[in-house]
Amino acid sequence: MAEADTAQGTGGVDPRLLEILVCPLTKGPLRYDAANAELVSEQAGLAFPIRDGIPIMLVDEARRLDDTPR
Repeated sequence: MAEADTAQGTGGVDPRLLEILVCPLTKGPLRYDAANAELVSEQAGLAFPIRDGIPIMLVDEARRLDDTPR
């Protein structure tokens, strides 16, 4: 139950996982965007979706930041 409580503020993603994830393209840091359920790489200009609590870290699945949110 404690794991579920700690993941609530991160769209169901474990906060410990978010601490170690990096952008697959630039290897740079990611910012969690709760409003869009995405992990954002400012360096790459990409936003990676989070589906069912799982970050989809594939460049082909990412949204360009200059596009409108999905």
